[in-house]
Amino acid sequence: MGFVRRTPRPLAPEQPRLAEALGLVATGHDAINEATEKRLNDVAALWPVVAAVLLLGTAGLALALGLSGTPTARTVGLLPLLAVLPLMIWGLLALPAARALPPHRRVTILTTLVALLSAALSLQLAVIQHLPGGSLQVTAFVTCFGAIIMTAIALHSVRVASLALALTLAMLVPVNAGLGAASAAAIVLATLLLVGVLRMARRDHQALGTREQEERDRVLAVRLIAEYESHSTGWFWQTDRYGCLVHLSGKLVNELQTLGFMPLGQRLVEVFRVDSTMADTERTLTFHLSARTSFSDYSVRPAFEAGGDRWWSISGRPLLDDLGRFHGFIGFGSDLTEKRRADAEITRLALFDSLTGLANRQRMRLSLDQTLAPVTGARSTNALLLLDLDRFKAVNDTLGHQMGDELLKQVAHRLQQSVGDAGLVGRLGGDEFQVVLPREGNRERLGALAQQIIAALSQPYFLGGSSVSIGCSIGIAIAPEHGNDSETLIRNADLALYAAKADGRGVSRFFREEMLAGAQNRKRLEDDLRQALANDEFHLVYQPVVSTSSERVVGYEALLRWVHPTRGAVSPADFIPIAEECGMIEAIGEWVLRTACAEAAQWPDPVRIAVNVSAIQFANPALPAIVTSAIASAGLAASRLELEITESVFLTDDSSSSHMFRALKGIGVRLALDDFGTGYSSLGYLKKAPFDKIKIDQSFVRGAIQAGNRNAAIIRAIVTLAETLGMETTAEGVEQQDEIALIRDLGCSHIQGFVYGRPGRAAEMLALFREQDGAALAVGHRVSRAARSTVLRSARLEVGGDTGEVRIRNLSATGVMIDGVDFPEEAVGAEVRIELVEEEMFPAVIRWVDEGRAGLEFTRHFDMERLSPAQPRTLRKAG
Repeated sequence: MGFVRRTPRPLAPEQPRLAEALGLVATGHDAINEATEKRLNDVAALWPVVAAVLLLGTAGLALALGLSGTPTARTVGLLPLLAVLPLMIWGLLALPAARALPPHRRVTILTTLVALLSAALSLQLAVIQHLPGGSLQVTAFVTCFGAIIMTAIALHSVRVASLALALTLAMLVPVNAGLGAASAAAIVLATLLLVGVLRMARRDHQALGTREQEERDRVLAVRLIAEYESHSTGWFWQTDRYGCLVHLSGKLVNELQTLGFMPLGQRLVEVFRVDSTMADTERTLTFHLSARTSFSDYSVRPAFEAGGDRWWSISGRPLLDDLGRFHGFIGFGSDLTEKRRADAEITRLALFDSLTGLANRQRMRLSLDQTLAPVTGARSTNALLLLDLDRFKAVNDTLGHQMGDELLKQVAHRLQQSVGDAGLVGRLGGDEFQVVLPREGNRERLGALAQQIIAALSQPYFLGGSSVSIGCSIGIAIAPEHGNDSETLIRNADLALYAAKADGRGVSRFFREEMLAGAQNRKRLEDDLRQALANDEFHLVYQPVVSTSSERVVGYEALLRWVHPTRGAVSPADFIPIAEECGMIEAIGEWVLRTACAEAAQWPDPVRIAVNVSAIQFANPALPAIVTSAIASAGLAASRLELEITESVFLTDDSSSSHMFRALKGIGVRLALDDFGTGYSSLGYLKKAPFDKIKIDQSFVRGAIQAGNRNAAIIRAIVTLAETLGMETTAEGVEQQDEIALIRDLGCSHIQGFVYGRPGRAAEMLALFREQDGAALAVGHRVSRAARSTVLRSARLEVGGDTGEVRIRNLSATGVMIDGVDFPEEAVGAEVRIELVEEEMFPAVIRWVDEGRAGLEFTRHFDMERLSPAQPRTLRKAG
């Protein structure tokens, strides 16, 4: 514990006790003791004179008695007393040993000595009466009376001592003069004096309490002011009636002196001037000083060259005395410099992006509002560009957010260089940027600027020793063509950006009305999608997965279908992306999983069910629990469930992905990598991800059977990789029967596609499975055909040595169908030549004939691009 200082009890200015008021008793009030000590000092200052008069009077009385020859025993004893008592009083007041006594004891002793002195003086007056009449008696009387008066004057401040002097004199009057009128008068006067002195003593005590309270208030005020000035930005000032500073807090004086200016004695308006930028200080300080009116919270700056920005706030009012006379101004002030700087920084942060230094969303909106605001005259055209970086998320995920921030800084720099002074560039947040171009509506110039920005932002960036490349997509809207207000223009530019990203990214698109219609349709589709699950509008269909070795159905893939009550069947390609965007994919995905497991539980035991899992579902930590609940509720063996996952899941944090894979494999379900080769395009994850199967995307299957196509080689490479890693392979999108043999020859373990029929409901597929005893029957086209165009044109056909005119019905790179011929069945296999390009004959073989038509197969592939409208004999598309 620290040292605790005892605070004296304050002196209350109420009615005091008599002894306390007279100073005869000890008190705990320092103020009373100090006041008593001061009164004793006042007596001590005059007492040497009084003592001298008393001693001279005593000496004169002794001389007079000697000359008159009338000394008596009483007079002889009185003279030493008159000489000793003044000296004793002087010693009490002046000697250090006596001054060390408590004040109330000194007052008590003084009162006693004064009473004795008063009795001696009274006896002295009686002795003087017995002196012979004449000048000697008068002189002695005047000297004694003068000594009494001077003693009373000297003792006036010590009320009890002066009272003792008067009362003693009054009480000895009857002794000296006997009872009578004189004694009565003395007693009355003494009584009146007693009452007066006691009242004065009480008033002294009360006044002392009041003065002590005022002093405490003054000390407290001084202390609080000093504390305020020391630990805050505030200060005080005062001027004389001429407006010159007579007081200014020390800290502000020091501050102004460091700026090279001494303020004291200077006129207030020479020290401060009103900050003209503040709207609330329209009147000057000179006005208020001359008008003698109060002012409050005026923002001021130095009225002299300060060499820096300084601001203060001051308030003041006229200073008047009790008679209403003006004595100047008094007031206070505070430092606004740091507040002004903080406000400026807050404004900067409120309007500028802290990372890139570009304008932020709020400032861009204000700028766009001002740009679009109608002005006098014709409305000008203005343009708004919305930019979104392509592949920025991959940089953030792979290199970290710090590198991502550095990339955004470099993007902002390039963007500003590309736009220059033509417009305002801002960052809306994340990897979204915006450009406002006032008075610009030319589509060619806007398109050229957009391409310039895309080219600049697509150049490589160097981050931490690595070279990084990203892209940029831009949406453009022009006012007033695409909107007269900010809200509409931003919406339409955003729709154009959405179209640019949908068109493959790295491009710019201008807004078109059909974009808005498409967005509105997506919004209506989203609203309907939110009700579809509750209204039981979804159902599942199942597509067979067939083993290439046994040609038997080993499983089915569950495919989601939506039948809208008014739209009819809605393609999954339309509603699945919307479900992912609006956050419904998890609820829909869980419904698909539980429904598929429940329906698959009715199938024969070896048949597996494959269910697609989106990247959003995969990122949900609750997915393993949902899967466990679904198979447990359906009574389905975990090994019969196969979860199909796309490569996009590897764009997330590797540790969380690895944990999810382990959790799913711990349940016992199978994992398949769907759409292999079309997503993340990295083989590194195959080393760690525990996949049981790789599904080869249908884009590699299509055309693989065509001569010269590289897809077959890619499929063989994927199969080899999968076999090395111990994984199965499924070729998706197989539609032609001749592709089955190719896929089998390339080593794929499973086939999936329309070649084994279209997907069907669970009951339908179960009935078909039982009917065919699990065998898979191919139902697609027997022979794969190249893509063909339906045309109608004439051509020359050469058979043997004969040439004739025929009509071409459709044409592909591998063959042509003609009519206007009458070939016998024996013509099949005959070699012919047909003119496809003017004056150029192509060899072919007749493959079939049927009622005036025939099919020809080219001996080598025909390049369809050689056909052009510039040829004299053009191909006409059938309507």
